[in-house]
Amino acid sequence: MAVDDLHSALISNGAGGYAKQSQQRSFLFSLAKWVLKSAMWVIFVAWIVLFFIIPSDFGSTFYADWVAATDGTLFGETGSVLMLYSAPIIAIAFLAVPYIIFFEEDEEEYQEKKKAKFSLWTFPVLVDGPLGVVSAAEMIGIILFIVFVLSALYFYTVANFEMLPDYGDDLTAGEKRVFMLQMSAYCFGLIVLSCLAFLFLPIARGSILLRLIDIPFEHATRYHVWLGNLIFFLVTMHGLCYMIVWAIRGIIPSEVVEWKSDGGANLAGIICYGIFLLIWVTTLPPVRKRYFELFYYTHQLYVLFVIFLALHIGGVNFSQAAGGIFLFMLDRFLRFCQSRKTVNIVSATCFPCGTVKLVLPKPANLHYNALGFIFLQVKSISSLQWHPFSVSSSPQNGKYHLEVLIKTAGEWTTKLRETVSKTSAEDSDIQLPHTPAHQIMASVEGPYGHESPYYLRYEKLVLVAGGSGISPFLAILSDILHRIKMNKPCLPQHVLLVWAIKTSNELSLLSTVDMGSMDFSDRLNIEIQAYVTRESECPVEDGRFYNAPSASVFSVSREATMSVLTGTGNKIWAGTYVIASTIGFVIVLSLLDVFYINPYSIDAWWYLGLLYVICMVASVLIFGGLTIGLWHLWERKTSFQESLENGNTEIVLSNGRPTDMNEYQKTLISAATVRYGRRPDFSEIFGSLPEHSAQVDVGVFVCGPTTLQSSVAKECRSQNLGGRRRKWNSPIFHYNSHSFDL
Repeated sequence: MAVDDLHSALISNGAGGYAKQSQQRSFLFSLAKWVLKSAMWVIFVAWIVLFFIIPSDFGSTFYADWVAATDGTLFGETGSVLMLYSAPIIAIAFLAVPYIIFFEEDEEEYQEKKKAKFSLWTFPVLVDGPLGVVSAAEMIGIILFIVFVLSALYFYTVANFEMLPDYGDDLTAGEKRVFMLQMSAYCFGLIVLSCLAFLFLPIARGSILLRLIDIPFEHATRYHVWLGNLIFFLVTMHGLCYMIVWAIRGIIPSEVVEWKSDGGANLAGIICYGIFLLIWVTTLPPVRKRYFELFYYTHQLYVLFVIFLALHIGGVNFSQAAGGIFLFMLDRFLRFCQSRKTVNIVSATCFPCGTVKLVLPKPANLHYNALGFIFLQVKSISSLQWHPFSVSSSPQNGKYHLEVLIKTAGEWTTKLRETVSKTSAEDSDIQLPHTPAHQIMASVEGPYGHESPYYLRYEKLVLVAGGSGISPFLAILSDILHRIKMNKPCLPQHVLLVWAIKTSNELSLLSTVDMGSMDFSDRLNIEIQAYVTRESECPVEDGRFYNAPSASVFSVSREATMSVLTGTGNKIWAGTYVIASTIGFVIVLSLLDVFYINPYSIDAWWYLGLLYVICMVASVLIFGGLTIGLWHLWERKTSFQESLENGNTEIVLSNGRPTDMNEYQKTLISAATVRYGRRPDFSEIFGSLPEHSAQVDVGVFVCGPTTLQSSVAKECRSQNLGGRRRKWNSPIFHYNSHSFDL
């Protein structure tokens, strides 16, 4: 017995020691995560505070002392401004790399039921107006920008008044007004520079920063639009004030063509404004919706905009906005490299409603979430046009492919459907899969989207779609079903899909989600309410929208899949790309200063600005290009190893489309309740939910026209505020919008 007792004691001590070590590792892990997160928050808050204090007397003194302290260093005043304005956001990007790599959100958290609570990001404050639906968090950001612009104008105006005596007491009232107008123009320019530091951050599709805060590009684009409108107004005021001053002094012709070396190059500024004006005009909703191609092509003029901006304001001022522009350059070059690879489409299907489903091959190590999206180019239709589409498949359903649904709504999509229909008709008598003579080729950028499948955090989901807005929600439903089938973490237990469509033949899209023979009723309740707005009753007997779609299925080599070269791809390689390119920029700028700028006393503003842009481009091409090359070699090696392990070098899909009612009953169509001749009444729909959703977070997701988004947001806000009708245990509705017209 003594030996047995000793053995038991040793086992107990060993287990206790292991548990203690595990607790220590967990503590150190949590501490490291907290330190990184706190460091990023401190840098970000300090960076924002800097923009507010610089226009003040204290800020002006601090800026002058900072520049004086760094005078005579390698980078001079340019380096001083770079450290103040651009280095903080680059530092956050650096810290974001280890944070994203090592502290990825654990999917086990999606199984934890938490107490319902409000979130600033999902609580709609404004639901109507030019800005669309605005959450509480977004409203705080808008207010901060307004306060910044007004406070900066105030501080600069006070400083300008204090400068008047320095120009002599004999100035007339008219001369004083002209002086104040000229200084106001200069102040508007300074405020523009501060806003430009943020302009390019939201549109870097695969940016490490967007991954850090888990805001996808399709949602962040609206911030770029808001900032663009604000900057356009400020730039217009900047130029208008100068024009008035020049007109009063009668020097417009000479000032317009002036190209200074010791100040702003006026001609470059006017050209820059002309480019900006052209871009801004094409972003106006009537122009963008009717002439989307014009909107797209004019936006490519951003290259000239950045170049002439640098020529106009010089290297020192350009370094204020350099951080955001540099991160955008990194993303743009990476997208260019990814899009060079041609993809063979695995499957193409035409539905009776005019929608086309494409199945695209992807490598197994290219991950995405159900609310992801891609940019697609079909060169046989257009070698210039890129169009965004939501992913309609689950990442759990198919390791080597993803699906998109494309509604025929314009010239490009019409040509795509004609191409698919032609291919399907030619191959209708051939056994699938096969390799037809007219196989469709495409280029892909992405996938992009949320870093985490955040829709899994809600116990109850309300999905509201309008027309083709059903695509991302089919992906969510498919993802939840597959997670339950595979016993993966999945919190949602009740899903309500509200879908407004024009005609009943669109219901065939529900057939893309296969529920299989497994019974999910004990773990998941799916309710689908379809509203057919342009039909008062089912046009013919049941089964009209069950007509089988036409399809072509092809065999595709694994080498013809999407490239993994995307900012939302491999975290280690994406982070290495950012770090290597940034270090490369510092090296290139250092070499330029040591061997050219300082020895030859280069001091022309416009020339220094141009050299600054060239350094940024060179660092991305050389150091970023080298990293991308190594990343590409790693991709090919990994793909080859997978092919050897699987003993298969091709991606093959079975035909797999429903052909009769029995097969359709296994899809989501079997769960749909169809109502004809009416639209969804959200007050009635949301009002019935609290009875079954007490004390839980209800995730409300919307994908559809602006009017639909506003209606749902208004109802979410009404239900959450509720007044006296709201009970302490009422559910909290979290509004989430998935962009419909990116």
